Amino acid sequence: MLTISLEGKVAVVTGASRGLGAAAARSLAEAGADVVLIARKLEELEAVKAEVEELGARALVIAVDVTNEAAVEAAADQAVAVFGHIDVLVNNAGVAPVGPLLELELSALRSVFEVNVFGAFLCARAFGAHMVAQRRGTIINMGSIAALAGEAELTAYSASKGAIVAFTQSLAIEWARHNVTVNCLAPGHVRTDLNRRALDDPNIGPKMMQKIPLRRVGQPEEVGPLVAYLASDLAAYMTGSVVVFDGGQTAH
Repeated sequence: MLTISLEGKVAVVTGASRGLGAAAARSLAEAGADVVLIARKLEELEAVKAEVEELGARALVIAVDVTNEAAVEAAADQAVAVFGHIDVLVNNAGVAPVGPLLELELSALRSVFEVNVFGAFLCARAFGAHMVAQRRGTIINMGSIAALAGEAELTAYSASKGAIVAFTQSLAIEWARHNVTVNCLAPGHVRTDLNRRALDDPNIGPKMMQKIPLRRVGQPEEVGPLVAYLASDLAAYMTGSVVVFDGGQTAH
């Protein structure tokens, strides 16, 4: 029977305290990986740590603001000091401001790029340096279908995720010679705390659903196994890919 095995691997997940990050951490642990859980608030990571440990994996929690260069580099050093190596990085931390462009403050645009783009860059550089040195590893950047198909009032978020797609493809080429793969997972609408309010709004939710051929949104538990697959040796020949998970929305 074909199974996904991450035995002996150490995976880092940013934005791991909830939503897609927490789901990714659980799936990685279920497949056998030890997990480094990163988010801004330590207390919110403890519940995910308990779930990971119940699955038989070791877990390390580190409170980190991914936009803080020194803190990210210190987290990478701490993770290697505890586990000895880093094999997988899931760049999941992100924010998603919603609103018309004419009402969008420059500070909001800067904030979304600092977290979604600069944060991914800093983490890839800090944790990826260890992968390059050991000549193996994989990075999974959390993108969005917003990078592939436009949507009103998501200009800042869409632009940031478009940058993640380009970042993924360029870094995949740059680090291929080091046997480090870099891929992007691009979900559509998934029921997380980030978009629960919109999905449950009677004026917004039905309109969102009409755009999805499957007429339902995804669940975090459906994204986690995809992350585990991309982190495994089964996906060793994949790099620079954008994997879409959207119920057929971008097939229109």
